[in-house]
Amino acid sequence: MDPESGAPPLDGLPRQRTTSLAVPSSAGGAPAPASAPSSSAGPAPVPPSVARSVPSVARSEPRRLPRLWLLLPSPLGTPFTFAYALVLVVTSLVAEYADPSFVHVLHQASSTDVAHLTRDPLLVLVASALWVVGGVTSPYALGFLLVLTALERRTGSRRTAGVFLLGHVLATLATEVPVGFAVLAGHLPDSSLHRLDYGISFGVAACVGALAGLLTPWLRRTILVLFGGSLVADLVEFADPMTDWGHLMALSIGIGMWPVVRRWQRARASCRPAAVAAASGR
Repeated sequence: MDPESGAPPLDGLPRQRTTSLAVPSSAGGAPAPASAPSSSAGPAPVPPSVARSVPSVARSEPRRLPRLWLLLPSPLGTPFTFAYALVLVVTSLVAEYADPSFVHVLHQASSTDVAHLTRDPLLVLVASALWVVGGVTSPYALGFLLVLTALERRTGSRRTAGVFLLGHVLATLATEVPVGFAVLAGHLPDSSLHRLDYGISFGVAACVGALAGLLTPWLRRTILVLFGGSLVADLVEFADPMTDWGHLMALSIGIGMWPVVRRWQRARASCRPAAVAAASGR
């Protein structure tokens, strides 16, 4: 007790301030104050405005590491790239272990030179895309796996096949048709009509250009600078100018398809929630 005023001393521990909420009485009487929250009721709810303004550490989830197996083709995820890769493995084994004279005959029959294009254009355009120059260890074989897998996962199988085929066909015609006119004009010898030309490089270059339009800006610029720079360097060496020009044309074809492939990617992304909902509804 305070010796002067006779009042009890103040408590040394401050009490928790609570707000009394008026609870309407069912009998229409005066509102009764709400009872103080018990210790077992748990913490009071936080208003939504406060919850949005305060960053929550507990709600943040760790970033998932990229699944490296998605970089390679699979029979269910990327059926076109997977099946095409198996065909290229078989033809590469034939080119490696079969008789060299037999392999040379096959390459000549599959060549998209002017002579074959005038006789059997559809046959040689398809057959020439069944071989990998340098085998499965060549840089274009590795590029085929990574680039076509990434493009197919973003746009679909038929659209990836369309990009590859468009680059392969247009770049082949753009390099071989001028050769035919040059031979007719007398600027090139008749032997140029039988120039050996086969491989998947034109289609891969077109897919590289198309895939670059679906990536982030810094990754897009890096791929275009590195890949395009290597093609320009090959052209400057002037070892095989027709093929080198074809690679640059195929890359340009893929870049020109950016609006189309971006629309394909958006359409494929919008279809995924519907497919998941349909699968869960079963």
